[in-house]
Amino acid sequence: MPTAITLTINGRRISVPPDYTIAAAIMQSGRPTLRHSVTGQPRGPLCGMGICFECRVTINGVAQQRSCQTLCRDGMEVETT
Repeated sequence: MPTAITLTINGRRISVPPDYTIAAAIMQSGRPTLRHSVTGQPRGPLCGMGICFECRVTINGVAQQRSCQTLCRDGMEVETT
């Protein structure tokens, strides 16, 4: 099992342990904003268990994916909004 995997978040490559969720990887990346509210306020993960949908991102071109429920995989492309 690899000790780290690499994924791309908003065009920036980062390495994380293989058991990280995408939300955790985004928080570790130093740019913790996942999306913006309708008033322009930055939003991050809220519940961390898939109920609130505040952590939605685009993963490998598929929009509206819950980052707190998705494990990182090597080579993933993640875009926040």
